[in-house]
This record gives sequence, C-alpha cells and structure tokens, in this order.
Amino acid sequence: MSSQRLKAIFIKESIQILRDPSALIIALILPLMLLFLMGYAISLDAKHTPIGIVVEKSSKHTQSLIKAFESSESFDIEIANDKRAFIKKLQEGKLRAMVVIPSTFDKDILQGKPTIQIIADGSEPNIAGYVNKYAQELWQNWLSYENISTTKLIDIQTRYWFNAPLSSTYFLLPGSIAVILTLIGTLLTALVVAREWERGTMEAVMSTPTTILELLLGKLLPYFILGMASLIICITITLLWFQIPYRGSYFLLFITSAIYLFPSLSLGLLISTLAKNQFVAAQMALIIGFLPAMILSGFIFQISSMPNWLQFITNFIPATYFTTILQTLFLAGDIYEIIIPNSLFMLLIGFGLFTIIFKITRKKLS
Repeated sequence: MSSQRLKAIFIKESIQILRDPSALIIALILPLMLLFLMGYAISLDAKHTPIGIVVEKSSKHTQSLIKAFESSESFDIEIANDKRAFIKKLQEGKLRAMVVIPSTFDKDILQGKPTIQIIADGSEPNIAGYVNKYAQELWQNWLSYENISTTKLIDIQTRYWFNAPLSSTYFLLPGSIAVILTLIGTLLTALVVAREWERGTMEAVMSTPTTILELLLGKLLPYFILGMASLIICITITLLWFQIPYRGSYFLLFITSAIYLFPSLSLGLLISTLAKNQFVAAQMALIIGFLPAMILSGFIFQISSMPNWLQFITNFIPATYFTTILQTLFLAGDIYEIIIPNSLFMLLIGFGLFTIIFKITRKKLS
C-alpha cells in the first residue's frame, strides 16, 4: 500500500467535503439539532401530568397532602369533592389519574392506617405506571414529613445507584450520541461512491494505479475525522449544557467511539457501493442504519422486552453495543467487563462489513 496514493485520495475526498456544504451541515450542525431535540423533546419522565384529587372531607391533613401534590413538578392538579366530577375527564383523556382521599382520612391516621386510592388511566400503560410510582413516592414522603406513623411491619428504604435523580435524560443523552454518530457515519459515507457514479468520475478513479484498499481507506478517513469532530461537539454539549455526569475515562470514550465509527462508516460505504444513486443510498442509510440504531439498540426501548427473534437481530446492530458502552461510561464508569466484549463485537462487525466491501469492489473493478 502506497502512503502517497492514500494521501492523495484522502486530500481529494477532504477537498470534496469542504466544497459540499451539505456534508459539513450533516456532520457539524445536525448533531447539535438532534442533541437538543433529544435532550428536551424526548423524555421518559412524567412531568406536569394532569390528575384530579378527590377530597371527600376537608381537614388539616388533607390540605397538607394537597399542597404536597401542588408543589410537585410531576403533577398538575384539579380538586373536587366527588369521583363523578372526574370520571368523564378521565374518559376523554383530559386527566391521567385521580387520587381519592377518603372521608375517614383523619380517623385512619389516628389508627395508624392512613390510605389513599389512586385510579390511573391504563390506556397508556407507561404514563399510568409513572403516575402510580410518583404518587406513591409523594405519599410516602408526605407521611414522613408529617411524622405520621403507620402499622407497616417492614420499612422499605430505596436507594438508586448510578442515576440517583431517576432522570431519563441521564441515559437518553449518552444513547443519543450513538444514534447521532450512526446517522453521520452511515449517511455521509453512503453518498461517497454513489456520488462518484452519478458524476461519472468513478471510471477516472478506477483508471488510476490506486489499489482497492487505498481507495476504501482514502474515502473513509476524512469521514472518520468528521465523525470524531461530531463526537467532541456532542460530548461538550452533553457535559456542559445538559450537565450530565460522566464517571468514566475519556480515553476509553474516544477509543470506543473510534471503534464504533469503523462498522458505522463501513456500513455506509457498503450501501454506497451497492447503490449508484445518491437518493437511493440516502434512503437505504436511513432504513438500514439510522432506524435500527434508534429503535433496536436499547436507546429507548429495552431489548429484553422485545420478541426473541428481534433480540437476535439486535446482535448484528453495532449501535446496540455502543449504546451500552456509552451508558456504562457515563453512569457507572470504567466497567471493563462490559466495555471490552462490546468493543470486540463492534470490531468484528466492522471487519465483516469491510471485507464484504473489499470483495464487492474488487469484482466491480475487474
């Protein structure tokens, strides 16, 4: 392999990137847009959920409990004296739940058996689960604040490791970096060879003494640098703007990110080799690269809850391993038992894809 020929292709491709504003927008501006969109628009935390509170008999304790619900960011409350006032609103979806404070509330407190009833709208199970969980936590905190003793035989004290505030942003934003790098790496490289075919310059490239390996590496390296630049932007925004804690090694972060870009860029180049049209290549990149990374990588949806056949498919998606690595580095730290095996799987997928590209390209050049 000639370093001079590799350098020439690298410079040619770099100049082509600088002359193409869309590539720079996708690599440098799009990550910012996606990161802010995912940081603010995508959240698994239930906030300002509308609920109704039924106070069958007002008292000092009921007013104190209502104030506890009012001060919570999780709920926007309405108050009534009868369940029937909220049933229609529950049916119409204007309320997600109602909390019933019984008329015997004060008496139950004196007996050490205070209870409330939580009726949640189960048409959206996730929201119902969050409402139930937050309401129960608020209820337990209120009992503790008011020094109200209960007759519970077991006192459960819960501690949350790695994500003490239970904020979904803590694991969504690290996972979104994997999705962003997938989009950049796969989409940009998917247009590389397809653009050469469309512009009619592929024949000129083929006529040069450049070897296949030099050609492929020369086209991948500029986009690798762009991908690492996008990573730095994403990490900076995640740490400084969103204040997400980072507990791992930055060296491991950049090494594993570089490893991940290998299969991501290789997938894009494979698509570009198969599709000789930029529009088709872009569509394939979104369908084969971006959507699986978004839906099947564990970024949003838990893999263990998927059907077995779908779980099997996730083993061939590089973003599955990179998402796990990022969430581990951000929330838990340098857990090598997780980082090393996942990195090896990404390398294996990358070498497999690159080998396929090498074979296909040689057949087309011959």
